[in-house]
Amino acid sequence: MDQIKLHNGQYSPTLAYGTWLIPNDKAANCVKMALEAGYRHIDTAQAYQNEEGVGQGIKESGLKREEIYITTKVQAEIKTYKEAKASIDESLRKLGVDYVDLILIHCPQPWKEFHSEKRYFKENIEVWKALEEAYEEGKVKAIGVSNFLVDDLENIMKNCNIKPMANQILCHIGNTPIDVIKFCQMNDIVVEAYSPIAHGRALADKSIEKFAKKYGVSVAQLCIKYTLQLNTISIPKASSKEHIVDNTKLDFVISDEDMMELIKLNEIDYGEDKFWPVFNKR
Repeated sequence: MDQIKLHNGQYSPTLAYGTWLIPNDKAANCVKMALEAGYRHIDTAQAYQNEEGVGQGIKESGLKREEIYITTKVQAEIKTYKEAKASIDESLRKLGVDYVDLILIHCPQPWKEFHSEKRYFKENIEVWKALEEAYEEGKVKAIGVSNFLVDDLENIMKNCNIKPMANQILCHIGNTPIDVIKFCQMNDIVVEAYSPIAHGRALADKSIEKFAKKYGVSVAQLCIKYTLQLNTISIPKASSKEHIVDNTKLDFVISDEDMMELIKLNEIDYGEDKFWPVFNKR
């Protein structure tokens, strides 16, 4: 797997296995299948309620701890230093590891207030201090954020000691937040793209399908490759062995011209998935 360098000198695999909506009792088997398929970056979160299953899958894989890059996230609703500090220790316990490779603030606002006018700048500074402390103690190898806009990032950068090393954002064909991506990359913050297949909605998009046929690949493969060619870490999720394996078959290159066309494609309609805060722009 290709890797990307974070500004603290650590390296992260650019293809990660996402575990959102994978139940705790299914997570171990899915993680083992992903590791068998060649993934070496596993992405989870406190909010996914599957850290124990993810940890079990990693342990049962037979791979050494240092061979696997683990990302988890502090719950969006946690907005105090004390709660964040305790939650990091709880994640380590549930995962069954001495450290995680990357931990993120899951969202700048609690999910029920996502996109609201209340920005939680002060509170995020407090949470970030807990992440900085965990980083200095060696409990985490890198620290970052998720779903942060430019001003959310500037708040951390201006008021804290350590600049975020990563920002995990919704990014896919039909929704490419170029302003956030450019800001992050200009400031040496690695961008991670979650839901690169638009929570499955891209699979039914005829415009995307046309490009996939041109390259002789599946729509999912085209979508994942697109985010990788934006120089982001791509985090596809799949639960079947077939799809887990297929999502690693990315030995093709999208031309610069087609990348520009894909960036300009119309926004995808998330349909019934709009009840999820991340897919509802209000």
